Amino acid sequence: MSIPNKDLNDPKLNTAAAVETAAASANEDMQARVDDVMKKFDRESNVRLWEGVPKMVVNGLLVAFSLFCIYVTLWGTFLEEVRLTSFMACIVFLGYLIFPAKKGVQKINYIPWYDLILMVLGTGAFLYFMCNAVTIIQQGSKFSDMQIAIGVVGIISLAEVCRRSVGLPILIVATAFIIYALTTGLSNPTFVKRLNYAVRLLFYSKEGILSTPVNTCSKFIVIFIIFGAFLERTGISDFFIDFANALVGSFAGGPAKVAVVSSALLGMVSGSSVANTVGSGSVTIPLMKKTGYRGEFAGAVEAAASTGGQIMPPIMGAAAFLMADIVGTPYSNIIVRAIIPAVLYFTGIFIAVHLEAKKNDLKGIPRDQLPKMHILIRNIYLLLPIVVLVWLVSTNLRTIQSSAAIAIVLAIAVSMFNKQHRMTPKLILEALAAGARGSISVAAACGIAGIIAGVITMTGLANVLINGIVALAGSRVLIALVLTMLCCIVLGMGVPTTANYCIMAATCAPILVRMGVPTIAAHFFVFYFGIVADITPPVALAAYAGAAIAQANPMRTALNATKLAIAAFIVPYILALNPVMVLVDVSGPLQIAGIVLTSLIGIFGVSSGLAGYLLDFMNWPQRILAIVGGLMLIDPSGTTDIIGIIMVALVFMWQLAIRKKAAAKA
Repeated sequence: MSIPNKDLNDPKLNTAAAVETAAASANEDMQARVDDVMKKFDRESNVRLWEGVPKMVVNGLLVAFSLFCIYVTLWGTFLEEVRLTSFMACIVFLGYLIFPAKKGVQKINYIPWYDLILMVLGTGAFLYFMCNAVTIIQQGSKFSDMQIAIGVVGIISLAEVCRRSVGLPILIVATAFIIYALTTGLSNPTFVKRLNYAVRLLFYSKEGILSTPVNTCSKFIVIFIIFGAFLERTGISDFFIDFANALVGSFAGGPAKVAVVSSALLGMVSGSSVANTVGSGSVTIPLMKKTGYRGEFAGAVEAAASTGGQIMPPIMGAAAFLMADIVGTPYSNIIVRAIIPAVLYFTGIFIAVHLEAKKNDLKGIPRDQLPKMHILIRNIYLLLPIVVLVWLVSTNLRTIQSSAAIAIVLAIAVSMFNKQHRMTPKLILEALAAGARGSISVAAACGIAGIIAGVITMTGLANVLINGIVALAGSRVLIALVLTMLCCIVLGMGVPTTANYCIMAATCAPILVRMGVPTIAAHFFVFYFGIVADITPPVALAAYAGAAIAQANPMRTALNATKLAIAAFIVPYILALNPVMVLVDVSGPLQIAGIVLTSLIGIFGVSSGLAGYLLDFMNWPQRILAIVGGLMLIDPSGTTDIIGIIMVALVFMWQLAIRKKAAAKA
C-alpha cells in the first residue's frame, strides 16, 4: 500500500513515526538484554533450541508431564515408591531433552549422542525401580551388584540434570557430603560395603532422593508452579506493576517504591529471585535511573525487593511447602505466620528507598503519566484466582492440590474477560509446557537435597554439628543464631532456596530447637537466611541480574542490596528471640502490636544510619547512635527496648534541632 507524498512530508507524521520507531527499538534492546541476563544468571533459561515438528513434540511431552502430575496429584492412588520413581524418571528424561550440557550458542533441533545415552540410562534406572518397586521393598538389604550399579547410574544422571538446570554449587555441597560418608562417615569396614549401603539408602529408600523434598515437590510444588504459569498469562504481572505505579509512583523516588510494591505482589506469582528481578526490573530499573537513582542503587532495590517475593504469602516459593511438611503443620498455618515478617521486610526496604530519595531530592513520576486507579479497579477480577486459592487453603475446604487446580481453572476463566490476555487453547498448552519446564530444576534440586539430607541422617553428622555448635555457643542463643546465619548464607550462595532450606532444616534448625527456639521460629530463621543469600556477596545472583539490567557494577549493586535488605537480617533474629512475631505463645493483640512497633523503630534506626540520612544528612556519631539503637531493639527484653527507643529518639531530636537551627539562619 502506497502513502501519498504529502503524508511523507508531514512533520507531525515524521515526528510520530520517529518516536514510535525509537520506542520500538528501545523495547527490543531491553528485551534482548533481559534474555541475555536470564541466560547468564538463571540456569532455567539456558535451554535447547527446538523448532518445527521437534518443537511440537518436545512441547507435547512437557504438556503431557504437566497433565500427568495434575492427574497423579489429584486422583493417583499408586504405591508411593511407584509415584515418586515415575515422577523422577520424567524429570531426568525431560531434563536432558531441555537442558544442554553447557551454556552458549546451541544448534537448532540437535541433541548429542552422549546426552541420548545419559537420558536413556538415567530414565531407565528410575523406571527399573518403578517396575520392580514391590520386589525391591520386600528384599530387605540383599541387593545384587547390578542393582547397585543401576542405583549409581540413577544418582549420577540426576546430578547431571541438576548441574545443567540449577548449577554447580549444590553439587559441590552434595559431593562433599558423599565423600565424607564413603571415607569416614560410615562405619562399614570396606569401601564396597560403604558404597552398597549408601546407594541402598540414597536411591532405593525414602531417606535419600525419594525423601520429603521430592515427595513434597511431586505432591504440591509442581501444581503450584503450573498455577503460576497460568497466572502469569492472565496479565496479572502488568496489573501489579500498574497498580503499584498508581499507588506510590507519584511519591518521592516513586519508581523505586513502585519496584518494592510490585515485587512484593509479583512474589505471589514467581518463586524465583532472579526471574522476579528481571521480570519487573526490566520496567522499574530504567524508570528509577531516569528519575535520578544511581544504576547500582536501582538494581539493588529491584534485587532486594524481588528476593523478598519468596517470603510473601500466599505462595512464598517452593520452600514453604517443604516447611509445612517438615514441621508438620498445615500450609495455611505457614502462610498466616509469615505475614508479619514479610510486611516488616518490605517496610524496611520501603523506608530505605524513601530515605535515599529524600537524601538525593528525587521526585516522583508526574500524576498525568501514571495509570488511573479508577481504571485499574476494573481489572481487579484478575485477583480472583489468588483470593479463591487463599480462601480454600485457609479454610481447609479443599486439599492444597485441589485448591491449586481450582485456581488454575479460575485463571483460565478470568482471562476470558481480558482481550489482550485471553487464553486460547494454544496459550493453555503453552502454560502447561511452561509449568513442566519450570518444575525440572526444582525437582532436580529437591532430589539432590534429599541426597544431602540422607547422608546427614545415615552418618549421624547432624548430631555432631548440633553438639559442636551447642558446646561452642554454651547457653547463649545469640551466638548459635549468628553461627546458623553464616551457615545458611554460605550454603545458600548459588544453591536454590528450596535445596538450601532442606539442608538447613536437616542441620541447623535442630541446633536452634535444642537451644530453646520454638520449632516454627527456628525453621523460619533458616528459611529467611537461605533466601538472603541471593543478594549477599560474593554469589548474589539476584543482585547481579539487577546490575546487568541497570548496566551497573555487580559488586556495588550486591552491597547496596544487602544494605537495603537490612530488615531481612534483623527480622529473623527478632522472630527467633521473640516468636510472638510468628504467632507463637501470643497473649493478645497488644503483644503483637508491641513487637511490630519496636521492630519498625529498630529497622528505621538501622536503615537511617546506613543511609546517612533522617531529616537531614547525618554525621558519624548520629549514624552510629541510630544503628546501635536499632540493633538494641532486636533483643525482646524491656530494658533493651527502652534503651534502643531512647537512642533512636535522641537521633531524631538531634536532627530536628539541626533543621530548626538551619531554618532560623535562613
